[in-house]
Amino acid sequence: MRKRSLSVTDSMAMINDPDKIFEDITQHLLADEKPSLYIEELDKQSFFREYPFIVLHQLKATEQSPKFHPEGSAWNHTMMVLDEAANVRTRSSNPKVLLWSALLHDIGKPSTTRNRKGKITSYDHDKIGESLCIEFLQYFNQEASFIEAVSAMVRYHMHMLYVLKKLPYADVKGLIRRTDAEELALLCLCDRLGRTGADRSEEENEYREFLQLLRKLT
Repeated sequence: MRKRSLSVTDSMAMINDPDKIFEDITQHLLADEKPSLYIEELDKQSFFREYPFIVLHQLKATEQSPKFHPEGSAWNHTMMVLDEAANVRTRSSNPKVLLWSALLHDIGKPSTTRNRKGKITSYDHDKIGESLCIEFLQYFNQEASFIEAVSAMVRYHMHMLYVLKKLPYADVKGLIRRTDAEELALLCLCDRLGRTGADRSEEENEYREFLQLLRKLT
């Protein structure tokens, strides 16, 4: 889809009607080949520096470990993950949940990222992100079932790593109880692919391994 610049009229309409903003974003998430282009355009608008969109804008100034994220900021990573999610939305049973989860999955990073003696960390950004996601979506008066579905995806988006590496942070029971395993695995795949230099073949293999493990538990 060709990139469309926002007019002054578009911008004012969005500022005065939060529901229009949400529906317009949703339309682009579900239709655009690269929805990141539209989100980048939105970020140029003044309302993206105000609540609730500030939680997304702050990703631009959020560092990531160059070892694991050579693409740079958490914003760059999020835009890549969003486009990866658009690539697989035909494999999703609920593309709206998948795409909004991709957009919001790392909003916990700005408040949790620390530089610890040269090592950049964002411990518990998935848990903090869940709370921020709930507040974000409640601002737009979304249905409770949608909010729960997206916020749970944000909460468990790190679990492909946790489960496959047998890390102690895994909450498999909570994952099974609160998410659709197929959808969560797709988000985890997009998260892993949304990095510069990601090995697509290796990540797809790990996605299948993760999905098989989850299927045995459900």
